[in-house]
This record gives sequence, structure tokens and C-alpha cells, in this order.
Amino acid sequence: MPDYFVAYKNAIKAAGTNERIINHLYYILAKFVVKEYIMKMRWSEDDRWRNEFFTELATLAKDINNKVLKDDFTHAEKAMVKSMKHNDFAKMKKKAMRVLFNRKIKKMIENPRVRNKTITLYVFNKMKLKENWVVFESFMGRNCSGQPKYVYKYLQKAYGDKYKCIWVVDRKGVEIPGKHKTCKRFSLKYYYYMNRSKYWVNNMRQPLSIPRREETVMLATWHGTPLKRLVFDMDDVHSANPRYKDIVFKQTRAWDYLLSDNPFSTERFQSCFRFEKEKILEYGYPANDPMYAPDREEQAAKIKEKLGIPKDKKVILYAPTWRDDQFYEAGQYGFELDLDVNRLQEEFGDEYVLLLRLHYFIVDQLDLSKYGDFTVDGSSYDDITDLYLISDMLITDYSSVFFDYANLKRPVLYYTYDLDKYRDVLRGFYLDMEKDLPGPLLLTNDEVVDAIKNIDKIKEQYKDRYEEFYNRFCCVDDGHAARRVVEKVFK
Repeated sequence: MPDYFVAYKNAIKAAGTNERIINHLYYILAKFVVKEYIMKMRWSEDDRWRNEFFTELATLAKDINNKVLKDDFTHAEKAMVKSMKHNDFAKMKKKAMRVLFNRKIKKMIENPRVRNKTITLYVFNKMKLKENWVVFESFMGRNCSGQPKYVYKYLQKAYGDKYKCIWVVDRKGVEIPGKHKTCKRFSLKYYYYMNRSKYWVNNMRQPLSIPRREETVMLATWHGTPLKRLVFDMDDVHSANPRYKDIVFKQTRAWDYLLSDNPFSTERFQSCFRFEKEKILEYGYPANDPMYAPDREEQAAKIKEKLGIPKDKKVILYAPTWRDDQFYEAGQYGFELDLDVNRLQEEFGDEYVLLLRLHYFIVDQLDLSKYGDFTVDGSSYDDITDLYLISDMLITDYSSVFFDYANLKRPVLYYTYDLDKYRDVLRGFYLDMEKDLPGPLLLTNDEVVDAIKNIDKIKEQYKDRYEEFYNRFCCVDDGHAARRVVEKVFK
């Protein structure tokens, strides 16, 4: 702040007798008072903003020409600057509170989210917490899937109507089994349920804008065993938000429990989230329970029929991840399909169907219509677990999907055409891709085609490594993860 005072005095001195420049500097100072200083005076714990900094600003402001306050200042803002000109802190503070109040009202009128947050703070936050209310959210309200879905299903199966379940969904038509309520993300109902529910179950990071009560219990289920380095294990951040690490740290402080699928994840979550081991539940992933169900083949047949896939066709699931540097804005990423679908159709169209599943961050819509019945778009399908069940092999890159898919002990191919860039520039990995993965790294479309043609040889070639991988990363999953989680968190 002292540097600001020195710079302003030097600028005034340099302006000499140029009235236009001097008035412009007065305008800048007045704007600083009503935009920046007012916030520091109101919220900062540093008393200098209410004492010595005020005195210094008042000394500079006494020369402000009232003409510069005519335009672009509200009546309350003008009164605030004039009170500062007269070195009257008590009056200036009173006017400042009026300015802040007016801005709050304007924001509430113009921005529904601000309005909902304000109502939450002054109304919902005063209401009694509901001990048996549970809010579920999966992938920012996109669907009913992942760990939250299977925790929810077991909760209803084991406890019936004991708990009132609320699902956060951002679009109509989401299929949710069982008895439940729904609310749209960031709607007034959303704030109401979030603020009054004892339990939150979420597989993503929750918004910082949600005021969390001290009694609230948050179960962070996460959504996969990490291959890519996460948060504090990353050297550099290449995504859209440069404050990524600070935001994640604040969000994870609100977690009461964090699910882990294996000892490897437990160790990584401690470092990447800076999270206490005592709060990590190494219980397996509820979303993997269906892969151990005794009727999984029957369920797979029903899913195939639902997607319109012929019974006699085998399924190749292609599930690539997003690239940190291909973004439009925070949370919205592009994707270029490097896989030669035409070639795959020519080679395998009679035997296979290609099921494409893009990451939920990817907003690009791919036109698959030109490939006819050979391709099926599974990106908008709610539950990827269903897609695992019907797939005869998986092609991925750096997505964590192969950790879950490995529970089925079916072939996995890695199409890593940009391996050097992704490993050495964008993210880096927790595993040695060449030595640890249960399948080959393929760098070209020719290699992909050859691998599919020789899939039986690859299964035999990677048999021992696959078994080691399974024992290391699928050692907890057994079809009963949801029961363990519910009994720990809710019972």
C-alpha cells in the first residue's frame, strides 16, 4: 500500500499543471477508494486499513475535484469519497456500508446464484439440520452414476425409507432408481437441500460457494485410481485455472471421508490432496460391485439390447481422457479423435462394434453418423460401469478407467500417440507406463489394428503382468464395497 501512495504522489507531481491528467488521476484515486479500499476496510484483519492507510488516503483525497465524481459514481459512492476528503472515518464507514449494501442488492437482483447464497446464509442456515437427509451428486450433476449411485442403491436396499435421498442433476431425463427428490445445481432448492442435509456424497470436488455446516458429514468418493499426477503431485498446472491448487486445497478440507480402491490410491491421495490417512476409507469402489455380481452376464445382455448392439457383435470400448492444454474455459475441454475409425471399420466391422466414451470434461460433439452401425456413442450414457460389462476389450490412453476395467480381467490396449508430451510436459504419471501396465503401448493406428488382430497373443503375452496388476490394484474390490461404505459412514 505505501508503494501505491508513493506512485500516486509521483504521478501528481509529474502531471504539473495539466488539468486533464490531474483530474484523471483524481478519478483513479476515487475509483480505488470505492472499489478496492472499501473491501479492505470492511474485511481485512489488518487494522492499518482503518487507521494509517485511511489517514494517508484522506490526505491524498482532500484535493479530489468534485467534478470527477459526476459520472460513473453512484450517489452513495460520491458521499463516501466526500466523507474521506473531510477525514471523517465514522461517516465514511457509514457511507461505505450503504455502498456495499446497494451492491449486494444489485447482485441479488442480477445474479440468481448470489441471491440463493444470500438466502441460504440468512434463512436456510438458521433452520434445523436434517439428520436423515442425504444429498448425492455425480460428475457435477451430469448423471446418476459412479460411487454415489451405488452407495445410494445400497443405502435404499439396506435401510428403506430411513433416509431421504436427494439427487443433484443438471438436466431432465436422468434415470434414477428408487425413491428420491431431485434439484438442479445452484438452484434455490439445491442450496436448501445442501444446507439442511446431514450427509453429502460426491465423486467430484464440491463448489466453494456452498456454506458447509460444522455438523455436516461429507463423503468424497472420488472416481478412480490415479495414473496421472494430481494437484500437489503436479509440478506445473496447464489447465484453464491457474489457482487450481489453492482451490482444491480449500475444497478437500471439507471432506470427512475419502474412498480408496487400493493401498496404492491411499498413499497417493495423502500426497496429492494433502489428506490425512485416518480419514481415507480403503474399502474398494462401490461402482465396481456390479463386476462381481453373479448375474453380470444377464445384465450385460440387457445393456447391449438397450444400446441397440447386436448380440453376435463383440464390443471395443474406446475411452480416452482429456488433455490439460486443450481447453475452452475452466472445466470445458476439446478433443481431437486421433483414432482412425474408418480403418477400424474396414478391418473389424463384421466382428466388432466400437463404443466411444469421452471424458465428462470434453464438450466437443463428435459426428459418428458417417460410420453407421459400427460406432455407438456412449459419452452421454450415464453409467460407465454398464459399458465395462458389455465390452470385450478396452482401448484407452491415460484415463484411470483401466484400473476399474481390470476387475473383469479382459484385454486392455493403450493408444498413447502423444505419450512423450503427456508424460513429460502436461502431467507425468505415478506408474511406469512401459513396465507396470497390463497391456501394450501403441503409438500408431497400424499398431492398434495389429493388436486387435492378435488380441489372443497379447492376452497370453501380458498374462503374468495382468495378474500382478490385478493383485495390486483390484485387491479390495469384491462386490461388497457399497455395504462397507454405508455401514461405516451412515450406521
